[in-house]
Amino acid sequence: MKRHKLVLYSIFLASLVSSIPLEAREILVKNSLEFRQATRTLKPGTTLLLSPGTYEGNIYLSNISGTDKAPIIIRGVDPNNPPLFSGGSQAIHLSDCSYMILSTLKAKGFPSNGINIDDGGTYETPAHHITLENLTILETGPKGNHDALKMSGVDHFLVRQCYFEGWGGSGIDMVGCHHGIVEDCTFVGRKDFSQSNAIQLKGGTRHVLVQTSFFRNAGQRSINLGGSTGLQFFRPKVDDYEAKQITIAGNRFVGSITPIAWVTAHGGYVHHNTFVLPEKWIMRILQETRNSRFKPCHDGIFENNLVIYDSRIQVFVNIGPGTAPETFVFRHNAWHDVNGDRKPSLPTTEKDGLYQVNLEVNETLLNDRSIRPTDEVLRNIGAEGYKRAK
Repeated sequence: MKRHKLVLYSIFLASLVSSIPLEAREILVKNSLEFRQATRTLKPGTTLLLSPGTYEGNIYLSNISGTDKAPIIIRGVDPNNPPLFSGGSQAIHLSDCSYMILSTLKAKGFPSNGINIDDGGTYETPAHHITLENLTILETGPKGNHDALKMSGVDHFLVRQCYFEGWGGSGIDMVGCHHGIVEDCTFVGRKDFSQSNAIQLKGGTRHVLVQTSFFRNAGQRSINLGGSTGLQFFRPKVDDYEAKQITIAGNRFVGSITPIAWVTAHGGYVHHNTFVLPEKWIMRILQETRNSRFKPCHDGIFENNLVIYDSRIQVFVNIGPGTAPETFVFRHNAWHDVNGDRKPSLPTTEKDGLYQVNLEVNETLLNDRSIRPTDEVLRNIGAEGYKRAK
């Protein structure tokens, strides 16, 4: 994805949040009954304020839309004591909605999904202009294909400053989503939750930026750049890829079996991230969608990343059959072997790689969200060297 496009997306999405409704209306609710009654009166410019307390889940809102200048906002009143959704199969389901903001809410213990947003099955008219901010979604699942945040057919979206801990399938699962940003979020894996991945981008997902987020033991694949989707679920139509024009930048990854997996993906730019002690592989290149209409996974770029690994990494890049690893580019990454001085074995020759860089690796450093290299040569590499898209 080109940088100027990312800048335009960010400006466009930020304008949604900062717009002041011309005919603003606030409704304060204090319990589940008042909340459900208030959702029946939502219209452009409405801000629905939730007092602290526990609210019943299974909230279903369909075909509700704000406008560019007057979004509909559902927000907790107290950021230090957000309203808690509990009970039911999922907290909130938005279907075929647009220009909506969910902010300062907490969902815990839902067996199906935490929050679900979709296009109502109308693939040509996606849900759009959805902002999710300061959400906390805990203990979803715990096993199987149950996502903390599920998005199917959502365009022009922003997910920021959200916290995800413990889920079954994905922390965020995207199927056929386009023109979105995930930023400043935290994903933490939890014991006894299956946690396939923290973020999955598949089913024709395109033009998405994941930046400046933190992942700790966040699933088997922290980011699944692609995936395996039934043809009937691609949005808006089936092309020759699961994911395209995806950028992963400025993030910090600690643990997980592998932090990055390209899966039936067309390209994908992974740059200025910091990877700390993955358990088995640094990355994977896979082809899980076997239909002949899909091109082999190809043309990923891995650049300006800082990678810290130990003796558990015996195979640096796991390459599956039917892929095109020879098309991948590795450029100007910094590598540090905690237990020795092994250079990474990569599918193509890296250009301008840095090996056994000068890092003081200790337990405090590895548990910190940031690693600040003192070596001048590393100042522009890894998450600390990232200049975020604004």
